[in-house]
Amino acid sequence: MNTDKIYAQSIANEYSEKSTSKVLALKKLDRRAKLPANIFAYTFGIIFSLILGTGMCLAMNIIGNGSTGMFIFGIILGIAGIAGVSVNYPLYRKLLKNGKEKYASDILQLAKEIEEQGE
Repeated sequence: MNTDKIYAQSIANEYSEKSTSKVLALKKLDRRAKLPANIFAYTFGIIFSLILGTGMCLAMNIIGNGSTGMFIFGIILGIAGIAGVSVNYPLYRKLLKNGKEKYASDILQLAKEIEEQGE
């Protein structure tokens, strides 16, 4: 096998004009349907995980002055963090469902066209 020839072809493919295929369009639509839900879930989850961790640190006197007020505030903050983390997945599922419903007709139509071309 001539590895130089394979390498040259792979570089040439990077610079050649790409034709947009229906499969690529289908993948883009699928990503567009799922992306908002993913971005929201990661952002929401990270924020409330940090809130939960801060509440735990306050309650365990890792940060803060160790007073009873900071302990109670840490517990309240921790409970808020637990609540936020707990509702993250149901919110993600709802946003994902809405995104899929929004693009369902386009995706199904394009998938049907691809199936008909394959036959």
